[in-house]
Amino acid sequence: MQLFVNDLTVIDFSYVCKERGIVGESWIVDVLLDGALNEQSMVLDFAIVKKQIKAIIDDAVDHKLLLPMQADEVTLADSPHHLNHKTLDYISDRTSYYLQSPQCAFAQLDCSAITIDSVTEHLNAIIMAELPENVMGLTLVLRPENILSDYYHYTHGLKLHDGNCQRIAHGHRSKIQIFLDDEKDVQLEHQWCQRWQDIYIASECDRINQDCIELSTTAINNLTPDHQYFSYTAPQGRFDIAVESKVLDVVDCDSTVELLADFIARQLKKDFPNKVVKVIAYEGVAKGAIVSV
Repeated sequence: MQLFVNDLTVIDFSYVCKERGIVGESWIVDVLLDGALNEQSMVLDFAIVKKQIKAIIDDAVDHKLLLPMQADEVTLADSPHHLNHKTLDYISDRTSYYLQSPQCAFAQLDCSAITIDSVTEHLNAIIMAELPENVMGLTLVLRPENILSDYYHYTHGLKLHDGNCQRIAHGHRSKIQIFLDDEKDVQLEHQWCQRWQDIYIASECDRINQDCIELSTTAINNLTPDHQYFSYTAPQGRFDIAVESKVLDVVDCDSTVELLADFIARQLKKDFPNKVVKVIAYEGVAKGAIVSV
């Protein structure tokens, strides 16, 4: 007997990639369970599937930075600054990143690269350990949204968020729609997607001086003039990141989707002062904000 739930959840996260650096991503999750019927004549109650399995997936990878622990370029260690915090030194082909975060902000996977297959294997093992004995098989399908237009991958953190969005390196794969006087402008959409492709978006108000950053000793010794520094303390703990300018965009607001939509609209309004600018910005899949100026 098989039980399925399509579109069970969407996981929004970032991962480290040797070629691209830190990449924001959003994947839709479908679930298929194989098993015998229980005393309720069910493989598993849909309510349990939707609540329990979603909660396991969220706790394992959602709003986290996924790390392939077999990769030589990943160095994760206990932070010398705070209890239950980790430092990450990550040297990709594109750039270098240095972080400090509470340990809950990282997901450590036993693999050499973060892929749909490696994340699926990681989640399968975790979920199967929590399911009842009558469930004998689990098939997870992780898939990106089918976006026919341009899109971008971005990573950020929201210090004012009480939940997991406060983590300084989680991200999304997002599309955008831009209208000038109610006419869709695909060229402007393309330009913004190019600007924010595999980008880290930081808020100016979170900027700190180099002498205030909390990182590993190795990171401190390897910082370059091109690094910029951001930090904040949120309910889960202290967050620090050093990012090179070439993969960074610093905005004059918080990086909620509402304010990012407003930021884009304000920039465009400077170029098109006599037109009504409408921006529909997405945060991952099927959610976002609309701003008109």
